[in-house]
Amino acid sequence: MKRITRRSFVKKGSLAAGAAVALSPWARVLGANGDVRVGVVGFRSQGGYHIKLLRELPGVRVVALCDPDRDVLGRQVKSFAGDKQKVDGYADVRKMLEDKDLDAITTATPDHWHALVTIWACQAGKDVYVEKPLCHNLWEGRKMVEAARKHKRIVQFGNQNHGQKTGQTRLEMGDLGKILVVHTSLNRMRKSIGKVPGPQAVPESLDYDLWTGPAPLEPLRRKNLHYDWHWVWPTGTGELGNNGVYPLDACRLALGQGTLPRRVMCFGGRFLFDDDGQTPNTQVCLFQYEPGPLVIFELRNLPSEKGPKTLPTKMKCDRGESRLPSPTGQAGETGGFGAHKGHLFNFLSAVRSRKVSDLRADVLEGHLSTALVHMGNISYRLGTPHSPEEAREAIADRGSDATEALARCQEHLAANGVDWSKGRFIVGPWLEMDRQAERFVGSSKVVAQANELVKPPYRKPFVVPDEV
Repeated sequence: MKRITRRSFVKKGSLAAGAAVALSPWARVLGANGDVRVGVVGFRSQGGYHIKLLRELPGVRVVALCDPDRDVLGRQVKSFAGDKQKVDGYADVRKMLEDKDLDAITTATPDHWHALVTIWACQAGKDVYVEKPLCHNLWEGRKMVEAARKHKRIVQFGNQNHGQKTGQTRLEMGDLGKILVVHTSLNRMRKSIGKVPGPQAVPESLDYDLWTGPAPLEPLRRKNLHYDWHWVWPTGTGELGNNGVYPLDACRLALGQGTLPRRVMCFGGRFLFDDDGQTPNTQVCLFQYEPGPLVIFELRNLPSEKGPKTLPTKMKCDRGESRLPSPTGQAGETGGFGAHKGHLFNFLSAVRSRKVSDLRADVLEGHLSTALVHMGNISYRLGTPHSPEEAREAIADRGSDATEALARCQEHLAANGVDWSKGRFIVGPWLEMDRQAERFVGSSKVVAQANELVKPPYRKPFVVPDEV
């Protein structure tokens, strides 16, 4: 493979950028030496990795940093100063986006901030690399797509595995006949987050109002503010959004589905732990595509050494069965670059070319895959406790594949010391989706509640607008 040097990258990128400026009135001239000037928003964890990788890529200059924690922000600004590089620091992303010299941003904030940061950046004329899951609710994913298109921005969905070997997968599937059921799973152990007796102190260095943003401004009621936001609904999407989005995305691509499923149901629970977490640690989602197969996704967060293991994606067809690799979000190698670095490289190449088609994971792809996360979680959140037998009866109309998934749940829980006979599964309702409107249909109270979760309220002034 031909080695890509800084000189060749900058030369090719400068030519592409020059053509874009000549042909596209919305494209700005890049910075000195053709560098793409990038800001990073939210970097206590994954965003810090963004910074490291961006500083290794040729033709890129990190010029701005934004984090509501002054200690986290100060450390990163100081690290740049130690390397004799000037970088501007901001607590408020709105202030950072006022910088006319900023070309693009990457963001790895908690889930509840993804949409607003992306939309504000598009409105300010910046391109965006936004981490998975794309958004915190189903409605705002479509708004992110609209903002990218309206303002002619390059927006990359931060799933580094998206689209790899998809063409080969579809070709292999073409010989299998009609696909009836696709089954995939993910095992990833998550420990209890503990239980606190009351409100906890927020770190003094943190602007909690800015950190909370569009979510309800409530007292901190868990031991760890950071990372454990994944496991509470106002800020996170659970493990389904955190890592389940990888195999769900791979399944959707392999099936060639460019729309939402027609129907969804989810069952599971948060077993073994009596803690402050709200999201399930054992979860099964059923997605019925029309036309298309039933997709069954199983999530298990108790120790993976006990009970069923993560298996390759399996497809049942009218001509037999087949198995395909199931991505789990682990970094690999892509064209001589690590998976994350290659994905950022792809984003920056599209920033230069101004071609959405150059993106490996355009924002629309992110929306279609992340919508599966939200559909599954909505059904779960509207569910009611069922005995194991009642759960079996509730999914009986989905056939043996669904009941076998429930049996694997039983095996998994029993291996981890959960008494199946006394277990109570949360079984969500079957929900029908209007795939054009991207809202649930029906006149029942449950459907109305489901659509309230499609688009929950926002806290002013951190509101995702109807008109982006």
